[in-house]
Amino acid sequence: MFSRVTDFVYLPRDARATVTSAQGGRFALPSARCDRRLTARYGAAEDVPVELRGAGQSSRQVNNFCVPGTFEADRLIACEVLTPASNWSSYPPHKHDEVTETECELEEIYYYEVSEGPSGPGIGYQRVYGTEERPIDVFEEVRGGDAVLIPHGWHGPSMAAPGYDLYYLNVMAGPGEERAWKICDDPAHGWVRQTWADQEMDRRLPLTSTAEREA
Repeated sequence: MFSRVTDFVYLPRDARATVTSAQGGRFALPSARCDRRLTARYGAAEDVPVELRGAGQSSRQVNNFCVPGTFEADRLIACEVLTPASNWSSYPPHKHDEVTETECELEEIYYYEVSEGPSGPGIGYQRVYGTEERPIDVFEEVRGGDAVLIPHGWHGPSMAAPGYDLYYLNVMAGPGEERAWKICDDPAHGWVRQTWADQEMDRRLPLTSTAEREA
């Protein structure tokens, strides 16, 4: 996950598949309830759009392999986010838990991997907090293999601790007929986006090998 963009396969509902690898491997299986039975498809790594988002210490890389406008699915939305050490992503804090003109209802799961240091596995942190009407209060240390469920509320930042790059797989789905990723920034922190115009993108990005994938 820290070396290159991945290939992927989309499987429709009621499908069966066998995953094997002669050299071994690690496989993520994000899924969501769906109504339509679409065709099975292979997604090549070289076709995955790579986006560099934010600026300064809010710089991060997003591999948009299964998002609206990039890859067709029934409800599932999935992407990978790579954040260089000391940077924050999923920032400013935002939410998508109700239906408005600028927001859609999506539950979300973050699955994390953290790069290792000289003494072993690294750490990162995740913040989730709610509204007065729907409270939630999460501030968790995350390590490789951890997951955080975000049923509702503001989420962010995802913090990469100094010395450790942070990866997370975003998996989202909602009950609405429209498959879209519409968010609302926390009004207290949304102004941060305006500062990015005067900052450079982190020069460590993209974190994945440009020999494998031109961003």
